[in-house]
Amino acid sequence: MDVLNDILDTLDLKGALYFRTDFCAPWGVTVPELQQAARFHLVVQGNCHVTFPSGAEIDLGPGDLVLIPKGRSHILSDKSGAHAPPLETVLERAGFAGQGVLVWGEGSAHAATQMVCGHLSFRGGADHPLLRALPEYMLASAATRARTPLLDEMLRLVARTVFSGEIGSDAAVTRLSEIVFIELLRAGIAEDPQLGTMLEALRDKQIGRALELIHANPARPWTVEHLAAEIGMSRSRFADRFSSLMGVGPMAYLADWRLQKALALLDDSRCSVQQVATQTGYQSPAAFTRAFAGKFGLPPTEYRRALA
Repeated sequence: MDVLNDILDTLDLKGALYFRTDFCAPWGVTVPELQQAARFHLVVQGNCHVTFPSGAEIDLGPGDLVLIPKGRSHILSDKSGAHAPPLETVLERAGFAGQGVLVWGEGSAHAATQMVCGHLSFRGGADHPLLRALPEYMLASAATRARTPLLDEMLRLVARTVFSGEIGSDAAVTRLSEIVFIELLRAGIAEDPQLGTMLEALRDKQIGRALELIHANPARPWTVEHLAAEIGMSRSRFADRFSSLMGVGPMAYLADWRLQKALALLDDSRCSVQQVATQTGYQSPAAFTRAFAGKFGLPPTEYRRALA
């Protein structure tokens, strides 16, 4: 089983394109916070300065992409310290209705900054050590792209597709953005210490196998002893190594993952609460309801009504 695929599928990773830009200096925009999402900006032409809540700043050139996980607000501009009104204000003043290109600024069109801007969303309540380990931002620079040919190819395809103007181009870009996110994770995992431990866990012969067992059958009544025996490790050594790599103990990971699977199953109206409880390893609907409400703040029946 591909554990990374199961994680992203269960958390309901979805891409969305929200605008293309034609920004002429001087320009700036404050992008608002967006929970359960990761925003991305791909520079196709020109330059873009990005300021993060921590005060960190980076400059993007043609071909660079930045991903801002966890929905954090940030500022895009032509230079550091530029006036940056809220995105809603820019959209209103530009008369942008959600289609075509967002045009902003009064400088030379020949020096305009053209970008593809979108976001990747996750199901409400989505949670996983992988998401918690994501850094403030992830940058795909020319050097990153040179080391990761598939990511480079995907970004070239996004740029060509979004500005082609062909029927279905926006839909194609949203799908491609999901692949870009996965490839950027792979590239970032190799460079970021916290993400690196996640990759090590997935690739580790024994811990990776334990994760496969959990993800393949989360309803099974796993114990630390049972998992350790399955992968040929002592109980204490397994628990210590799993916690070191994943940032959480094996039983806590299993409990959290069962509830993430429950969220996905509750989105399917064909599954009753009792069926969801059974499929996620709970002894009774009452036990499932207590665990679900403790994690998400409302019982599964109310969660489902809210979805409807």
